[in-house]
Amino acid sequence: MKALLFGLILLAAAGFGVYFWGDQVLVFLRGGLPVAALLIGLLALFIGIADLKDRAAAKKEEEEKAE
Repeated sequence: MKALLFGLILLAAAGFGVYFWGDQVLVFLRGGLPVAALLIGLLALFIGIADLKDRAAAKKEEEEKAE
């Protein structure tokens, strides 16, 4: 129940902020979007590399078991 109330308070605060400082919010979003895209892209790249390494290790283990 506390989390629900806290979420509603934060939503109201966000709505208040966007209503009164809408121009500054848009400037912040325009500046932050490329940075966020860069960080998300790097994270996806690292996760993809780790996945490839895990698949290669699993395939190697399966080949060793078959022998």
